[in-house]
Amino acid sequence: EVQLQASGGGMVHTGGSLRLSCSASGFTLDNYNIGWLRQAPGKEREGVACISSSGVPTYYVDSVKGRFTISVDNAKNSVYLQMNSLKPEDTAVYFCAVDVGARSIDSSSAQESAYDYWGQGTLVTVSS
Repeated sequence: EVQLQASGGGMVHTGGSLRLSCSASGFTLDNYNIGWLRQAPGKEREGVACISSSGVPTYYVDSVKGRFTISVDNAKNSVYLQMNSLKPEDTAVYFCAVDVGARSIDSSSAQESAYDYWGQGTLVTVSS
């Protein structure tokens, strides 16, 4: 059974940091793209970052560039999202997802439709 388990969410103050983890089971991440997406209350789900299982290339939505870093550890079959300098507008439920078609990693990686399998979300709350 294909499963993605996201963890690491929590509550931090503005300027704080969190590291999200996404562990895959039932399949390996080799040859796939893996993304992190988020959904804030009352808003549509948006892609935050995406990475190839090889580690490059990567994609970041403009609002997180320079603050978030996505990485992959194939030995652990996991993907991470290091989030620094967090802002209240980063508050959302964060999801990891897999693109088994390994589409091009570009602005299209911000779309929900780019992904085939989803994990449950982990809540990130940034207080001002």
